Amino acid sequence: MSAVTPGLVCGHHHLYSALARGMPAPPVQPTGFLQILEQVWWRLDVALDEEMIRWSATLGAMEALMCGTTAIVDHHESPSCIEGSLSVIADACAEVGVRTNLAYGVTDRHGADGARRGLAENERFLRAGGRGMVGVHASLTCTDDTLAAAAGLAADLGVGVHIHVAEGREDATAGARLEGLARDDWWLVHCVYLDRDLPGTIAHNPRSNMNNSVDYARPAARSNPVALGTDGIGADMLEEARLAYVRLREDDVLASPDTVWGWLDHGYTLFPEAREDRVTWNYDHADSPWHVAFTPGVRALDVVSGDGEVLLRDGLPTRVDLAEVRAKAAEQAARLHARL
Repeated sequence: MSAVTPGLVCGHHHLYSALARGMPAPPVQPTGFLQILEQVWWRLDVALDEEMIRWSATLGAMEALMCGTTAIVDHHESPSCIEGSLSVIADACAEVGVRTNLAYGVTDRHGADGARRGLAENERFLRAGGRGMVGVHASLTCTDDTLAAAAGLAADLGVGVHIHVAEGREDATAGARLEGLARDDWWLVHCVYLDRDLPGTIAHNPRSNMNNSVDYARPAARSNPVALGTDGIGADMLEEARLAYVRLREDDVLASPDTVWGWLDHGYTLFPEAREDRVTWNYDHADSPWHVAFTPGVRALDVVSGDGEVLLRDGLPTRVDLAEVRAKAAEQAARLHARL
């Protein structure tokens, strides 16, 4: 017997990180969150070009689909290749058959012109009919003027802002700086050290927070709606849900996996049509929070889109060739790693 569920939603991803696996060690061993950004991710994102973006998105979308994830909320940054980058990602994921909500992470790390170009890419993509939000990296890398410009653009376009909030102690002032700007349609990522209430959905990424050795965000203790994301560590949402439950239970022995199941469910507020997708699993209780919480190895067998197209058959994507995508992505990863 097999269980059938709707398609899953990854509430926060960085598809470009698909090429990071196996990257060279940083020149200096990071000892804290800010150094992880400086020595790993900010060196990697500036090295990205269009082909790397295309194949990392294709690989990431394909791997998501193979895990029963049919929709992704992605936050992108490629300071050396900004213009058109969101369209490259959207097209790559659409080719696989995965829905996306995209944002370019605006930052002042590369000066006022870099921030302006990031805002322009968000505006270009959204005005052209792209599905997404206005992206901001984090308040710690943005001036007040840039934060206000991003909030204003989002309001003008009728979308939310997708922003990392107080992920590390270095961004502990994020709450004060965003108070008065944030709205209910904002997507607030991490919120580990957030010191006040802000409107918006909290995107919780437990595996990434543990990997970066930041504290526990305790999303269940907040009044905000919560979505579950991976912060770029794949898009296996059932695996992320298992980890999210264990971390929640460590904090609260009375906690139930039903809470985490609700976090998975909140992704449908952005992708209601993903409820019409059908995922057939190799386990007949994949629709049960308590069973999933304690059963590793649950895998998607087939995925059928809401309009009846078979996107995954016997665990393999139907629109793209698995071996070819992996080979092309490996070529781009080698180019990227050489630049590092």
